[in-house]
Amino acid sequence: MTATTDSNPYNRTMSTRPARTSRRTVYDELRRRVIGLDLGPGAPLSENELAAELGVSRTPIREALIMLAQDGLVQVFPKVGTFVSRVDAQRVADAQFLREAVELASLDDIPAVPDPELVRELRDNIARQELVEADVDQFFVLDEQFHQGLLRLANHGGTWPSVVAAKAHLDRARRLGLHDRPLHDFTLQHAQVLEALLEGGAAQARPLMRAHLRAVFDDIERLRARSPELFAPSVGQPTRRNIAVWE
Repeated sequence: MTATTDSNPYNRTMSTRPARTSRRTVYDELRRRVIGLDLGPGAPLSENELAAELGVSRTPIREALIMLAQDGLVQVFPKVGTFVSRVDAQRVADAQFLREAVELASLDDIPAVPDPELVRELRDNIARQELVEADVDQFFVLDEQFHQGLLRLANHGGTWPSVVAAKAHLDRARRLGLHDRPLHDFTLQHAQVLEALLEGGAAQARPLMRAHLRAVFDDIERLRARSPELFAPSVGQPTRRNIAVWE
């Protein structure tokens, strides 16, 4: 596939090499890059370039791309090329629905007297969020830890891997939103949810948590109005001219 100049600001230089060359290792690495926006929505993918960069043959690259296509994170267009899927609002909504169902339900199972050590960890997490608000990647890690911590507070920490597996499309939209508005907004929402939970229980925390989790939809509409090329239309695919373009 012919290399193209990509002006997408969410595509960044790729330099990390996986330690092993198995299909799963390559898949995990490429999936991380897609979700983390190192490979931005609509970015062209070359098997040859990826194989050279990761130091593997084309076979595990091809197999990993097939797996990513099954996840809906990559699209293959015959005679055109392979591309990172653009953000699909319906897939985001489905993932958000699953996440909201789990996280809101867990609030009802938080004890009247929550584990003080876990509460301390959650407050410490919020304090660290305030210190890294110029670093989107680090903030995202702390955001994930905060929500996992709330599940642990409800004794449902074991559900977190299932939540993570279900929200790949949601996480791409969330990361785009983190690049687009002050991170302090999210930190404040986390603090409000935690304090409402500790002061008034699930009934007081639930509407705040619901609003916090659904904020991604406002982010999508704002970003789509400004950068429609990042989002999937109802129909369309790229065509090969001098460069690959999306219709």
